[in-house]
Amino acid sequence: MKEHYCLQAALVCLGVLCHSQAFTTERRSHLRPSFHGHHEKGKEGQVLQRSKRGWVWNQFFVIEEYTGPDPVLVGRLHSDIDSGDGNIKYILSGEGAGTIFVIDDKSGNIHATKTLDREERAQYTLMAQAVDRDTNRPLEPPSEFIVKVQDINDNPPEFLHETYHANVPERSNVGTSVIQVTASDADDPTYGNSAKLVYSILEGQPYFSVEAQTGIIRTALPNMDREAKEEYHVVIQAKDMGGHMGGLSGTTKVTITLTDVNDNPPKFPQSVYQMSVSEAAVPGEEVGRVKAKDPDIGENGLVTYNIVDGDGMDLFEITTDYETQEGVVKLKKPVDFETKRAYSLKVEAANVHIDPKFISNGPFKDTVTVKIAVEDADEPPMFLAPSYIHEVQENAAAGTVVGRVHAKDPDAANSPIRYSIDRHTDLDRFFTINPEDGFIKTTKPLDREETAWLNISVFAAEIHNRHQEAKVPVAIRVLDVNDNAPKFAAPYEGFICESDQTKPLSNQPIVTISADDKDDTANGPRFIFSLPPEIIHNPNFTVRDNRDNTAGVYARRGGFSRQKQDLYLLPIVISDGGIPPMSSTNTLTIKVCGCDVHGALLSCNAEAYILNAGLSTGALIAILACIVILLVIVVLFVTLRRQKKEPLIVFEEEDVRENIITYDDEGGGEEDTEAFDIATLQNPDGINGFIPRKDIKPEYQYMPRPGLRPAPNSVDVDDFINTRIQEADNDPTAPPYDSIQIYGYEGRGSVAGSLSSLESATTDSDLDYDYLQNWGPRFKKLADLYGSKDTFDDDS
Repeated sequence: MKEHYCLQAALVCLGVLCHSQAFTTERRSHLRPSFHGHHEKGKEGQVLQRSKRGWVWNQFFVIEEYTGPDPVLVGRLHSDIDSGDGNIKYILSGEGAGTIFVIDDKSGNIHATKTLDREERAQYTLMAQAVDRDTNRPLEPPSEFIVKVQDINDNPPEFLHETYHANVPERSNVGTSVIQVTASDADDPTYGNSAKLVYSILEGQPYFSVEAQTGIIRTALPNMDREAKEEYHVVIQAKDMGGHMGGLSGTTKVTITLTDVNDNPPKFPQSVYQMSVSEAAVPGEEVGRVKAKDPDIGENGLVTYNIVDGDGMDLFEITTDYETQEGVVKLKKPVDFETKRAYSLKVEAANVHIDPKFISNGPFKDTVTVKIAVEDADEPPMFLAPSYIHEVQENAAAGTVVGRVHAKDPDAANSPIRYSIDRHTDLDRFFTINPEDGFIKTTKPLDREETAWLNISVFAAEIHNRHQEAKVPVAIRVLDVNDNAPKFAAPYEGFICESDQTKPLSNQPIVTISADDKDDTANGPRFIFSLPPEIIHNPNFTVRDNRDNTAGVYARRGGFSRQKQDLYLLPIVISDGGIPPMSSTNTLTIKVCGCDVHGALLSCNAEAYILNAGLSTGALIAILACIVILLVIVVLFVTLRRQKKEPLIVFEEEDVRENIITYDDEGGGEEDTEAFDIATLQNPDGINGFIPRKDIKPEYQYMPRPGLRPAPNSVDVDDFINTRIQEADNDPTAPPYDSIQIYGYEGRGSVAGSLSSLESATTDSDLDYDYLQNWGPRFKKLADLYGSKDTFDDDS
């Protein structure tokens, strides 16, 4: 390597020398004197003319990456005015002056003191000037020159990416472009071949090749199969110096993946598939799976399955599971072990997407045989019909046979069947079923007018296995019989205007009537309207049948008057068209009304008509107003009387001291107490806290006992009063106003006791009121009235 660089340096120096000589010559021919001459007079009067000067340099290139022991000579500056006596000083300034480039101020030689790298900086601009060494006076104007760094091949090629990834379809033609790789060289492309790159393939042959100048990788073999090998690793080299010996190189790795194309048909791994299904399986249940293998991937490997032949095409179906790429065989219709025990299917697997380029590799499909065995299972009973419809007449007697349902066991054992009715569908228990033969009977008469159809469900279960059960709907139609007589379709009411006898009869019906029948149309219309036989010759009205299930009622005469009769009740017989026919008698109300001259109704009230003859409407309103006012007054009076009524019973919580009671009846005073003890007038029930109610009339009459009544001429007043008190206490019929109110008790808590004379059992002579003197000033007045009795007697 060292010898290589020495050879390069020698060649570069030789080239630089030749180039510098040419440049010097060219420069000399174009330079102008830096210092222009001027005339001077000598001592002898001679005129001296200064000669023109110019710069001379021998080198302006420097080789990069110089590693010699001495600084490399870049070039030499020389002025024409330099006579070699050392009076001229050369000065260097500019880029790198003093650091990278130094100048010998006497000789003008420029040296590079550091190693230069063209890839970092390709050239430097410097300024050179010649000055007087003693005075530093510029002898010529400064001159600019450029030092270029001469390139050497010191940088190998580098690829843009360390690794590349590319895809190419499998089975591509030879020369198909895969990817282009690009490398770059930091060396100077304008000088020599240092940056001239050539591409070559180091690994990946013979499958791929690369174009030397462009770096485009192409396929080199035909029919490369992804299923055989999917990924290839290729190494590409880029070499400078045009690929010649001594050039530098760089490499990169390219991973090439073959993408899939649909070049392989699906293939079943076996020729026959064995499956089984139970006869108890329901439609939609999975029977088994088949799978055809396709080495392609993605949409190129998608496979769809179909049944193309076989004796089970109507009973089975196949779908595609796109996640697992399997064909799922499912039951389409129920199978029966007793009918057929095995089926065969021919299943085809085909690609969904076919590439026309590889159609010659086809066909892209495959077939396989699927054999399905039916397994026996304990099946529930089967009814001979999916549903039943029976009929029964309404009003049929209990026990009437409605119809029969029939089921059988489809298994070979043929187990006996037991029938029952689902009571959730027959809540009223209208029917019963024979558990052995399936005959359905009524339990009570049915009414079609209530329910025309009855729907029940019947169960059939095996006797030995009640879990095996079947259910069938049974619809029972109740047939109509003519058991309902027709009636008026609405509550009709007719009106006829009163008129004179001479007024002609109207041809318009008073009212048009129709009928309604609850029975079916076969036992209903046509309706026939007529009068009862006993009044067929009714002098007032007649009925005309319109023969369209309606009839009109007409008046036979005129001259109807409300004064004579304001209401007529006309019986009408309605018969239906059933067999046998049913009839009913309906009553039509016809009112006689007052009408205006145009026949419009005014009033149908007979009383109002009579009153109008003597009183006007205003008079009637006045009379009614007076009656209402009187009723209001009576109500107010009764209400006020009830509010003023005194309570009949004084309850314990009422304090009698809070009431002022006035007595208009005056007794004999204390003198009357000599004859009897008035304390006996107190009610003993009131002492115990119970006061009987005497304001309620008893439910029975009290008969006084004759033995309690004293003799009329008795002078024993005490006995008489006691007898009366006892009768009053025991007589529940006594009204409240006949009771004796007791006011002898004046309350408790007073030190003085009672002041009433009613409870005084002694005479005035026996009473001593001197103690009133000790009761204080409040009783001073009483003490003066009663306590001074002895004093009054003495004075008298």
